[in-house]
Amino acid sequence: MSTTLRLLRSHHVRPRKQYGQSFLTEDHIFRKIVAAGDLSPEDTVVEIGSGLGVMTRMLANVAAKIIAVEIDPHLTDILRNDLKDTENVEIVQRDIRTCDLSEFAPRAPTEKIKVMGNIPYNITSEILFHLIKFRNSISDAVLLMQQEVAERLVAEPGTKAYGIPSVIFSMFSDLEIIFPVSNRCFYPKPAVQSAVLRLVFLDTPRFSLKDEAFFRLLVRATFARRRKTLLNNLKVFREYGKNLDETRAILADLGIDGSRRAETLSSKEFANLANALALSDLRGPLS
Repeated sequence: MSTTLRLLRSHHVRPRKQYGQSFLTEDHIFRKIVAAGDLSPEDTVVEIGSGLGVMTRMLANVAAKIIAVEIDPHLTDILRNDLKDTENVEIVQRDIRTCDLSEFAPRAPTEKIKVMGNIPYNITSEILFHLIKFRNSISDAVLLMQQEVAERLVAEPGTKAYGIPSVIFSMFSDLEIIFPVSNRCFYPKPAVQSAVLRLVFLDTPRFSLKDEAFFRLLVRATFARRRKTLLNNLKVFREYGKNLDETRAILADLGIDGSRRAETLSSKEFANLANALALSDLRGPLS
């Protein structure tokens, strides 16, 4: 019997739908995830969704400090009891989406933390964008997530999976799907497949940005109506639709055909477009 199944039974734990709980049951997968983290004895690791502490124990054996973040109060009590003698583990009962991750960074001798965990499917995007918000405090992350989401993150321009996450995360990180994980490795068994993804956050954006907030706003606006052309989406974005001649001129100067769809633009083209529009008189206030 796997460690997870044994702990589920001994602690009389039933997965709770409100937290999107699906427990990884295969010890060898836990070991592969920990190995993928490439941890050193100086590292501080924030573990998302520590559950029953199976991976927490493994991480504690190789890293300096583990901050185990778990939202479920029942599981938190189990973790505090089972790991009370593990001196380098701190249990935090919080929703990771409300954590100021920069507060954890000063505890790390390297000044940046590593993030690892098994992310609930129902809040994967929220967690990912929360991490990118604190990317200056995070060196890298190794995360088990829904395979479809992982594929969107690494998708190339012109593919069906390419979208807002693809553009934004490629601007701020290097991404790699390390290995797939079958749904048979979980309890309860989910309907979808999973994968382990590594994100290495860049010190600066991949391409120079005049205004990062405006860049994100532009990406979201141009993908808002995916089947529409770039120019059509810009028509309803701030003042650009009221000044089509200038908008067309900006696109022409960049060598971007306004009849293209957002899904065909590379992150570099988005950066160039955001910079050009940000410098124009058409942008208006961000509020």
